[in-house]
This record gives sequence, C-alpha cells and structure tokens, in this order.
Amino acid sequence: MRVTWDEAKNATNQRKHGISFEEASELFRSGVRYLEIFDRAHSVTEDRFIAIGAIRRGLVLVVWNERDEETARIIGARWATETERELYRTYMGNMT
Repeated sequence: MRVTWDEAKNATNQRKHGISFEEASELFRSGVRYLEIFDRAHSVTEDRFIAIGAIRRGLVLVVWNERDEETARIIGARWATETERELYRTYMGNMT
C-alpha cells in the first residue's frame, strides 16, 4: 500500500503528538493486523477511518482516508490512549 500525507500537517503532528506520519505509516506497511473503524462522525465530505495497531515504539492510532484502492492518506496520528489500547487488545483476542 502506498501512504501519503501533507508535510505541513506532518510537522504539526510531530510537535503535538511526538510521532511523525512516516513512523505511523509502519502500521500500513508492516503486514501486521490492526483494528480498523469507520469514522462516521467525521465522514461528511469524505470517508475517514481510524486504525489502531502496533508499530515498533508502541500502539498508535492513525486517522486516514482512502485515495484509491492502493493509496492511504494519513490525516493524523497519535499514541493510543488506555481505552483505545483495551479496545485493540479485545479485538486481537477475538481474532485468535
């Protein structure tokens, strides 16, 4: 999968959340399963998704949209909260 993002937003995201979009893109490129949720509340003008999953430094939450079948565009990324971690653990436990 090809992953893109806006560089200005990436810089802002790094300052605010301590994670770059490059690092967050590991989630899509690693081949590891992640929890994907349709973000109905923020999908007025475009379909948005939330992905929660593991990358090298921990569990990350990535907001993204699909440009086409092979391209994801990262909108935002941050470290998962404890509630989101628990949601991910429950999802992974149900997948086994």
